[in-house]
Amino acid sequence: MEMGAGTLALAVVVVILLAEAVESRRTRGGRTHSAPSYRSRSEGTESFPLDFTPVEGNMDTLMRQVQNLAQSLYPCSARRLDQDMKLNFLDNSTVTCNDGSPAGYYIKESKGSRRWLVFLEGGWYCFSKENCDSRYETMRRLMSSSRWPSTRTGTGILSSQPEENPHWWNANMVFIPYCSSDVWSGASPQKDQNDYAFMGSLIIQEVVKELLTKGLDNAKVLLLAGSSAGGTGVLLNVDRVAELLKSQGHGSVQVRGLADSGWFLDNKQYRCTECVDTISCAPTEAIKRGIRYWGGVVPERCRLDHPGEEWNCFFGYKVFPTLKSPVFVVQWLFDEAQLTVDNIHLTGQPVQEGQWRYIQNLGIELRNTLKNVPAMFAPACLSHEVITRNYWMDIQVKGTSLPRALQCWDRSLFHSLRNHGNSSSPRPPPRGCPLHLIDSCPWPHCNPTCPAIRDQLTGREMSVIQFLTHMGFDVQRMAQQQGLEPNKLLGMLNSGT
Repeated sequence: MEMGAGTLALAVVVVILLAEAVESRRTRGGRTHSAPSYRSRSEGTESFPLDFTPVEGNMDTLMRQVQNLAQSLYPCSARRLDQDMKLNFLDNSTVTCNDGSPAGYYIKESKGSRRWLVFLEGGWYCFSKENCDSRYETMRRLMSSSRWPSTRTGTGILSSQPEENPHWWNANMVFIPYCSSDVWSGASPQKDQNDYAFMGSLIIQEVVKELLTKGLDNAKVLLLAGSSAGGTGVLLNVDRVAELLKSQGHGSVQVRGLADSGWFLDNKQYRCTECVDTISCAPTEAIKRGIRYWGGVVPERCRLDHPGEEWNCFFGYKVFPTLKSPVFVVQWLFDEAQLTVDNIHLTGQPVQEGQWRYIQNLGIELRNTLKNVPAMFAPACLSHEVITRNYWMDIQVKGTSLPRALQCWDRSLFHSLRNHGNSSSPRPPPRGCPLHLIDSCPWPHCNPTCPAIRDQLTGREMSVIQFLTHMGFDVQRMAQQQGLEPNKLLGMLNSGT
């Protein structure tokens, strides 16, 4: 393949830029530096290779790859590339948000990559005309596209920066805003101007169809990811996406799911209240009402397992065993959204004994529902959502970070496909590469790598020790009894010793 003069000149400039960037990093400040660590918290010998999908003889693609690498090495360059995802409205105008405005998606293409990450946004739901009207007044961006910005910046697993997203930074990134209020399950158009459309599952289908014209038809992997209601949406839609691609003649695309903070339990509330709105209504009752109101659809195998009671399929431990596609589950053991709908409200006052027991039991119940999930990451933290947070690399379970666990999962699936054809069951990962990670310590935030937590009344950040004391656990006294420093005790609790 021959290069034109302009292309050759650009290549020379980029190579010089790369050399300058590397030299600048080596000699900055007049002395030699080793490569900086991407986070201050050490992760031992963990490493993340830059994962370039092979370039297939296309010079434009090669230059895009080189420019991406140049930017990652030379972030202060005046010619910094635009890394934002850009808004596209769906060509099919009949698939809409709740208020009839056009649905859409944000995309940042990576021409040299055959990996696609499609992310479903979260944001609760509404299940009646009354609470949908209220939601429209207070959270309109979750029901209408009329005020969506033209671009979005990806963070966490959607980031295009290797230091923030070491394994997926070079993938094609797609963010689908949540504007259907139906946990991505609805298939009902708007009947009149006073009604709402609920078309979450159809929005996903239409986005995937459009992505086939933008390079998805040549993909190797499609990772359908989501947080909160988007995480539940992954469980409800991952098999439907796989079936759609197969029906379009693209069954070779490996479809996988990543469900973050969407593994809810249908347990009894700590204190029963009347089902008025999303916060007060017990999860089971809210979904029972919602699935009728939305015209919700669920995975076929789960529907057949629960005829007439399809609401069961919105709860992870019931739908997961029916799925064909591999899914990695990320779930805080003490999820704030779960505690909210269970009527556990952690205010500035110390937690009462009954609440404390309920919280501990929640962790035990969640562990039990996850024990047969082969690929998961479940820290003992009080939090909600993680994969798009800028601290997502900092959280560890038994010394392994979430990006590392996802990389191990990718490797296990790759080896399974190579050795067993189209088998979607992950084989055991290589030694030192775990992917079934769940904390064994029994209290919220007993894992010292949990994200910072703030006092709900003062807004002040609390240390882990302050938080556990607030929850009724006397870390200082127990450490003193054991002859240990409090932080060392927390580390031992986290490791299960």
